[in-house]
Amino acid sequence: MLKELLLKRRSVRNFLKKSMPKDLFDYLLWVSYGRVDGRLVVPSGGATYPIRVYAVLGDVEGLKPGVYRYNNMENSLSIHLERDVMRDLSRTCLNQRYVADASFNIVIAVNYPRITSVYGERGRRYAILEAGHIGQNIYLACAEKGLGTVAIGAFNDDLVARVLMLPSDVDPLYIFPVGYPAG
Repeated sequence: MLKELLLKRRSVRNFLKKSMPKDLFDYLLWVSYGRVDGRLVVPSGGATYPIRVYAVLGDVEGLKPGVYRYNNMENSLSIHLERDVMRDLSRTCLNQRYVADASFNIVIAVNYPRITSVYGERGRRYAILEAGHIGQNIYLACAEKGLGTVAIGAFNDDLVARVLMLPSDVDPLYIFPVGYPAG
């Protein structure tokens, strides 16, 4: 089964204008950084858990557009910013239109002090590796569910942080638009 998902994994840059069912959205968040029996679905250096997961919603059934913070301890969402920022986020990503066209975006951010206080500057590497594990989970879950995504690292960090109103100790690392593939 894993081999089949790996063979189906693709970067998708064209999305249908179609609403994402909430249960599918919830599943993608859980797969990204959720918990099973008290443990994360991805490894975390020294169990420091420096990653913060935000969801930027455009069209998810039952939820208003806006920025939400995923709480992996409770597998819950809280509203972070109550306004549609999909187009603004697209502009911060060097005008990659598929960021705005997706049903939602998963933004992987990091609180570096949380891990560098334990490992020094090497902790930055561990946080980036953790984000990579999350990214692969997102890709494989999208392949499993017939969805599309693409990993985006080309963005202006300061502008992303400003648009999403991230706390000053949190930096964006990775953005994953998610939606139904067009064509």
